[in-house]
Amino acid sequence: MPTFSATTRESNRTRPEAPPRREILLPSLAVVIPALNEEAQIEAAVASAWEAGADEVVVADGGSTDGTLERAAAVARVVAAPRGRAAQMNAGAAATTSEVVLFLHADSRLPRDAAALIRSVFADPLVGAGAFRMRYDAPGLYFRFITALSHARAWWWGITLGDQAIFAKRESFRQLGGYRNIPILEDLDFADRARRSSRFRVLKAEVRTSARRWERHGRLRTSFSNWAILFLYKLGVRPESLKGLYR
Repeated sequence: MPTFSATTRESNRTRPEAPPRREILLPSLAVVIPALNEEAQIEAAVASAWEAGADEVVVADGGSTDGTLERAAAVARVVAAPRGRAAQMNAGAAATTSEVVLFLHADSRLPRDAAALIRSVFADPLVGAGAFRMRYDAPGLYFRFITALSHARAWWWGITLGDQAIFAKRESFRQLGGYRNIPILEDLDFADRARRSSRFRVLKAEVRTSARRWERHGRLRTSFSNWAILFLYKLGVRPESLKGLYR
């Protein structure tokens, strides 16, 4: 089980400051962005987090060899972590101090009122974690259809994935042990555990996420792969055995 403490090497660049703010509203919000060779996406992802009302933004880098580190360090705090999304997100969370931690993929963008919406959710003290709905940034009937499927998946079957920008109270995240170090579906595993431990809210507001995997690997092949992985996981197949299906 990962420990919730900051043990990673931090960038030696000057930490940028958040945009000027009249006051920090409560609960405070940190956004953690795991990244690996995301130089084309990272600045926009960080900007999205600040514009959404984050009090802290941390980029957890897994060993990028492109310009990700330089671009991220100019706009956010950067910590180095072992490669792997779970390890990176745990390291990023450990580097924050805010009361709520949100995990944002580098190719996803938050709604501008995300922080306010999250604060309204935690007005209910029984809520420990939550997520947003999501939509793809590509036009066309196909992507509208799979966006609708993702909404149904989250609502009816309680399947919540990382592209929905999962967030949690800091204490809830700590009590759950953070993300488990598994090769895929660390997001679904965490959301499932969070649902069992407290109330989990899926907001109607949408995170906009990239359709680049569909364009790169093929729409039908990627969709089939995703659903096969989810189906087999729900049947009890271990994530280690499903890694080869992920595209």
